[in-house]
Amino acid sequence: MIRKLVLPSIFIFLAYGFWISSDFKEIAAGVAIFLFGMLALEEGFKAFTGGLLEKILQRTTDKLWKSLSFGVISTTVMQSSSLVSVITISFLSAGLISLAAGVGIIFGANLGTTTGAWLVAGLGLKVKISTYAMPMLVFGIILVFQKSKELKGIGYVLAGLGFLFLGIHHMKEGFEAFKDTIDLTAYAVDGYTGVFLFTLIGLAATVVMQSSHATLVLIITALSAQQITYENALALAIGANVGTTITAVIGSLSANIQGKRLAGAHLIFNAITGLIAIVFIYQLTHLVDTTSAFLGIDDDNYTLKLAVFHTIFNAIGVIVMLPFISQLVDFLQQYLKAEAASGPSKPRYLNKAASELPDTAIAAVRQETLHLYDNAAKIIAGGLSLHLKDIHSEMPLDEIIHRSRKVLPTDIDRLYQDSVKGLYADIVDYISLAQGEMSPEQTEELFLLRAAGRDIVEAIKDTKHLQKNLSTYINADNPYIQHEYDNLRKRLASVLRTLHEVRNHGHNSAIILSLDSLKIDMKEHDQSLNNSLNTLIRNKQLNPAMSVSLMNDSSYAYDVTRNLVQMGEVLFSRAELQLKEAERSLSLDDDEVNAMVEQHKDKPL
Repeated sequence: MIRKLVLPSIFIFLAYGFWISSDFKEIAAGVAIFLFGMLALEEGFKAFTGGLLEKILQRTTDKLWKSLSFGVISTTVMQSSSLVSVITISFLSAGLISLAAGVGIIFGANLGTTTGAWLVAGLGLKVKISTYAMPMLVFGIILVFQKSKELKGIGYVLAGLGFLFLGIHHMKEGFEAFKDTIDLTAYAVDGYTGVFLFTLIGLAATVVMQSSHATLVLIITALSAQQITYENALALAIGANVGTTITAVIGSLSANIQGKRLAGAHLIFNAITGLIAIVFIYQLTHLVDTTSAFLGIDDDNYTLKLAVFHTIFNAIGVIVMLPFISQLVDFLQQYLKAEAASGPSKPRYLNKAASELPDTAIAAVRQETLHLYDNAAKIIAGGLSLHLKDIHSEMPLDEIIHRSRKVLPTDIDRLYQDSVKGLYADIVDYISLAQGEMSPEQTEELFLLRAAGRDIVEAIKDTKHLQKNLSTYINADNPYIQHEYDNLRKRLASVLRTLHEVRNHGHNSAIILSLDSLKIDMKEHDQSLNNSLNTLIRNKQLNPAMSVSLMNDSSYAYDVTRNLVQMGEVLFSRAELQLKEAERSLSLDDDEVNAMVEQHKDKPL
């Protein structure tokens, strides 16, 4: 009910303000133009997130200081902690970075956003920046209409900067004119009462505008026109800092549990930082005076001193919270838990937050397809009456097969329905919706991942066909048929083990070699079984029914191996998109595999 009343209340308040004061109208228009510029700027930078930014982010999150530095630098460059938060949540939701790395980036972004106050206070109010806005808008809008993604991105950045400058100009002019009709400093409140009141006002303004940057510019322009007191401006800045967490909270609503934990970290960090700033506001004010004097800032230059205050209390927040990141991560993981799995398997990575960027959408599909494979591997192992943990262990496969004589009651149909079918359908649906702004290479990668999911499904279906006879013959009285089915089990267990090792320990060249080796082994085993089968039939060691079953099941085992190898070639590669095609061209095709098998067969013993 309250949410439904918020928007009409804002409209009524603005309409009343427009009616009583044209100066208020100019201030409000300045805020609107500034916010539109922020949106354009974010849209422009998103055009360049399809490569460089993602590579930097993935390579600068292995250490905490790198994550912190990335947050500071990226926010300084893009002048949008909101965009950095969205990108970080996208990467976290797609499983590309750890929660600790994400928290480090958010801490850095809070420090990086302080540069905006310096730019506005130090440059925006000293230079008539509206004269620079017009050329930026003209050139920017021309570039926005170009077909090239890069030119369009540059156009949005230029137009965004133009609107930002124009918005600052109108806010400044509005407050300058406003003081001729009404003096807002008459509503100033001193002491801690004023600190708490104006902190709440700053928080509310930021929640409404969804931008602490816009709130800060509004505060600085009002302060420069002497429409608010310096002390109240400091409290407003604290409120703006706390209020900016609403962007991360809203962004996390469409994210998975990791994204929600990151939003929680953001909220805790800003709340603690704000609390420290409120409690020690007078001590911090003295520190600001000392620092300003050291930097050569005049005593009455309150706009720059506000920028100093904003930087200092955010830096103190980082210093206080940095040693406790591990404890913060543990706390969030303990109290914000993923929903307990019940019923059919649910997607872990497919969410709206991950689809914000093409690269994170692809990463989310890859991670979810790996989740699909994990579910499928358990089913395939169970269909062979083996435990997956044994296959993944270092125990010799012969010993595992020898020990595993008990038929495991594996209902492949039910397990397929519960943990594979619905999950694969979700992957296919997500892929169909995630292709909006993708390059041809990125779209092709999604198609290959979808095909990898299909290969996983086909491997399960072939295992189901294989299971019936295998369950009958692994304890058969006939030692020959038992031996052959043990070989089939060992062969497929070897495939699952190799794929596990490749996935966890292989680098790109090792992946190609290992999977090519599996292809050759698969073909050699198939030929070896044909020769063995002919001998067994000729010597009447197998009856006709056993022979037919073994031939059919050998074919199913071959198909399981082929499908899993095809899946592995797509799913386990860690190379960047432009290198993956070259990688795949190096892998052996069917003709090359056949030629190598024939060559190996012709070699003298």
